Amino acid sequence: MTGKGRELADMMERRKVDILCVQETRWKGSKARSIGAGFKLFYYGVDSKRNGVGVVLKEEFVRNVLEVKRMSDRVMSLKLEIEGVMLNVISGYAPQVGYELEEKERFWSELDEVMESIPTGERVVIGADFNGHVGEGNTGDEEVMGKFGVKERNLEGQMVVDFAKRMDMAVVNTYFQKREERRVTYKSGGRSTQVDYILCRRGNLKEISDCKVVVGESVAIQNRMVVCRMTLMVCKKKRSKIEKKTKWWKLKKEECCEEFRQKLRQALGGQVVLPDDWETTSEVIRETGRKVLGVSSGRRKEAKETVVE
Repeated sequence: MTGKGRELADMMERRKVDILCVQETRWKGSKARSIGAGFKLFYYGVDSKRNGVGVVLKEEFVRNVLEVKRMSDRVMSLKLEIEGVMLNVISGYAPQVGYELEEKERFWSELDEVMESIPTGERVVIGADFNGHVGEGNTGDEEVMGKFGVKERNLEGQMVVDFAKRMDMAVVNTYFQKREERRVTYKSGGRSTQVDYILCRRGNLKEISDCKVVVGESVAIQNRMVVCRMTLMVCKKKRSKIEKKTKWWKLKKEECCEEFRQKLRQALGGQVVLPDDWETTSEVIRETGRKVLGVSSGRRKEAKETVVE
């Protein structure tokens, strides 16, 4: 994407994309730079001619970044805190079909390492060019993918499915029924296939309302952008009133204790011996305590659902 930073930013602004994982950046270094239109790219690369991964954020989310992990020029991740929710975004670029098995295994090992470092209660979204075909249909793999892949599965696609099972993830693209043109992520020379996928934790799949391929963008002619709409369910705290409590602890003070005795005796009609009706007596004691000692304005917190998109 060398030289296409501003074009990418304009496309994200036009398409209303807040976070984007990019591959084959071919930018050497490990930095973060503004690319225009209010977007910043966090990237990592070791060679200006190959590989490179990055994550582009809308500027308003940059201040939410807590951690950046640059594993290699094929795997990097960002941890963000959004309204109290921890969201981990991972960008990956798997070796192509013709590469040595050792390099492929290194990629999956790095991805495993990143996943294992993330607490189970945190959200995870992976946007990656896996260079594999998970295939159409999901017989035997229903727990990690839907039916709407493309064509036949290959070895590299099986690695994606195995990873999803290992990490309890879901291959998001495959759960949304779209015409094939909206599922194909790579198109060149008469070849059409699906190699780019978005993955999330299975337990958070319900937070994704749509996933599709964007066509007609010139920023990437052969590879197409996969977009999903994710709504984070945030639990905000709301203060609500509870029963106020009498400040009985004030009886430790001699002056308060003496005033309480006098007021209570008056309330009981000057009697030294308490009446047999305990319900009446206890209410008189409580009421006297409230008047003499005062009450606290204790509050508790209740959960309220808030949506952040």
